[in-house]
Amino acid sequence: MVSGIRKHIRDHLLQQRICRSRLVTKDGRCNIEFGNMKYGNHFAYLMDFWTTFVDLRWRFVLFFFIASFTLSWFFFGLLWFWVAWSNGDLTWQNPSWDHLYCVDNVNNLTTAFLFSVETQTSIGYGIRVITPLCPSAIALFMIQFLIGSIINCFLCGVILAKISRSKKRAKTITFTKMAVICPKKDFLWLMIRVANLRKTLMIGSQIYGKLLRTTITPDGETIIMDQVNIEFMVDAGKDNLFFVCPLTLYHVIDKSSPFFEMAVDTLQKQEFELVVFLDGTAESTSSSCQVRTSFIPQEIMWGYNFMPIISRSKEGKYRVDFSNFSKVVPVATAHCPYCFHNIGHHLCSPSPGRHQELL
Repeated sequence: MVSGIRKHIRDHLLQQRICRSRLVTKDGRCNIEFGNMKYGNHFAYLMDFWTTFVDLRWRFVLFFFIASFTLSWFFFGLLWFWVAWSNGDLTWQNPSWDHLYCVDNVNNLTTAFLFSVETQTSIGYGIRVITPLCPSAIALFMIQFLIGSIINCFLCGVILAKISRSKKRAKTITFTKMAVICPKKDFLWLMIRVANLRKTLMIGSQIYGKLLRTTITPDGETIIMDQVNIEFMVDAGKDNLFFVCPLTLYHVIDKSSPFFEMAVDTLQKQEFELVVFLDGTAESTSSSCQVRTSFIPQEIMWGYNFMPIISRSKEGKYRVDFSNFSKVVPVATAHCPYCFHNIGHHLCSPSPGRHQELL
């Protein structure tokens, strides 16, 4: 039992270390921080305040929503209290029986706050009502109505924009946690499977990848984040995908591929990160969307292929079995791309134990 707990803790710490070392997490978030920024750059966030508010977390948006309305009600309540005080409408000022009020039934701070809420929200219960006798009250009424409309439109727009953001649509597009390398159709492929969990299509979808690694130039310069383009395709090409069912993405490992110099026994020792992008337009909202994920060497399985996932039912309908979405089977595969292209009969089979563990 103790050894099991230790193994669980060790695996958890290893997973945490892997997550920290990623540039792009499995769910598409960029794991990067900015340091030593000039204070003047922070004003750029205020200039682009719309994007700043939309990018805020929900808890901060809800806080600003509640705080802006509450503080504006209280602020204008104080102004209405001042109008009533300057006109002698308050109870403790003992107005005469024929006194002309600026606002009927506003005679203390509480009623002034309630009238402020009624004015800004257009409730208008009818007990407290403005009279045409005080120009200052009329001007304050117009100012509060305009400011309240601006606050209402802006914050409701922020909430609507956050609800309808394309990032939420990306949550219903998923990649397999592992990538595989195996031969198929006389080529050695690196394959990844992606699925659209909604029946609505992603129009004009495009797939591409970036291999991020640290390289040293012939001049001795170290490039921390060297980016290499990785071309992906599906059976029907690489542009304008018909993304109605799960697709398998293929990258051919030839002499132009950065994976050509790797082998089954050296892959896990490499230091790189394969970031895969899917760009498209949501059919239901016509908003552009990008989905991304990443794979590190420990998440690439050499000598495996994905299990079939699409079949036909007795009624003739196409059926997608998501229980096989991430499952793999061992396939006899060459030890390295060079062996595959030059000595194709030198194949190696993965160990069944590792296969069961990864499944």
